[in-house]
Amino acid sequence: MIGVSSQPPPVFLFIATGGWEKGGRVTDDDAVLIERARADPEAFGNLYERYVTRIYSYVYHRTGNAADAEDLTERVFLQALTHLPNYTYRGLPFSVWLFRIAHNLVANWYRDRGRSKTTSLDGIAAVASEVDSLERVEEATLVRRAVSRLSSDRQQLLALKFGQELSHAEIGHIMGRSEGAVKALLHRTLKALKEELQESVNGHG
Repeated sequence: MIGVSSQPPPVFLFIATGGWEKGGRVTDDDAVLIERARADPEAFGNLYERYVTRIYSYVYHRTGNAADAEDLTERVFLQALTHLPNYTYRGLPFSVWLFRIAHNLVANWYRDRGRSKTTSLDGIAAVASEVDSLERVEEATLVRRAVSRLSSDRQQLLALKFGQELSHAEIGHIMGRSEGAVKALLHRTLKALKEELQESVNGHG
């Protein structure tokens, strides 16, 4: 069992702790832990404890299922431990490397099972505030429905941007897109959401 609560954490969680990376780099603390884990696999537990909640939150909101999220999260860290000797700092946080592994595993999970892609979007207010529509929408369910109709890539973009507060460059690395492409997709996504929400509000008026 992974060391997280059985209740999935909200995807749009704006919390920064001392254990999270700042400024788009590997923290000194991370660098020390990585080197220790390379020499002693048992030391990898410190990196696991530091990032397991964030990775689980992301995976859960990509799968919508706690049991599958736990299994996939464990596989993320097992794969990370296996490939840690080959890890190279490339100007991005260590967590981005973990998110990239998670992204690939979730994509394979969907492909192998022939599942339709979905994202659970608890705590949708962060997105609503970005499209400046929450105060005009009587029910937050309108926002949730609008987001649920987005493509998988756009849902994932919102989860990484507003749930994990990653930069455009970091998201681009995870999703295999350029920084400019991420910015453009986010702009189009928020614009589309705003237009759909305005139509929903007008339709309820």
